Amino acid sequence: MLPDQPPTFREPSPTENPWWWSLEDDAGAAVEVSPEHAGQRFPTQADAESWVGEVWADLAEQGVDGVTLHEGDRKVYGPMSLHA
Repeated sequence: MLPDQPPTFREPSPTENPWWWSLEDDAGAAVEVSPEHAGQRFPTQADAESWVGEVWADLAEQGVDGVTLHEGDRKVYGPMSLHA
């Protein structure tokens, strides 16, 4: 008998990764960014905050003026400016 096959890889669900950033312009409208930065979701608040701390300059170069942190449908804080 063969051992069980490992489960097929799947993307985590929004319930498993509830933390995300809305990326906004000066007026609060959503900004489209490169695929590597778009739609990122995180399992913890710390992971989300670390990520934005690492990529904020890239986001600003793509036209993002501010970010707002969400947990699921709940706004946690923001908008937080990406400018000095």
